[in-house]
Amino acid sequence: MIAKEHRNEAALAKFIDARPEMKEEIKALSAHEQQQQIQWAFEDEAQAQGLDPWELALELIAENPQELQAMRLEVHQEVAEALGLSWEDYCEFNAIDR
Repeated sequence: MIAKEHRNEAALAKFIDARPEMKEEIKALSAHEQQQQIQWAFEDEAQAQGLDPWELALELIAENPQELQAMRLEVHQEVAEALGLSWEDYCEFNAIDR
């Protein structure tokens, strides 16, 4: 499993690697501008799929359905903690099967 702090970077790399035409279009831009364009396209793709960007990121980097489920639960647990909710209440409120 990819370390949490590297997941978004890995997802963006997979995203752009699958889009050689976009790589070609943005190659003349500065590195910062390229990253912005990739991020915006990634967010647009997530929206087009009806996902939050973090969900698309996990889908791109998960090696199997079990890993995807584990990473999703990890994110939800972090949200529950940030909101100050018990894990049980959070799962019930969000209809999450553990």
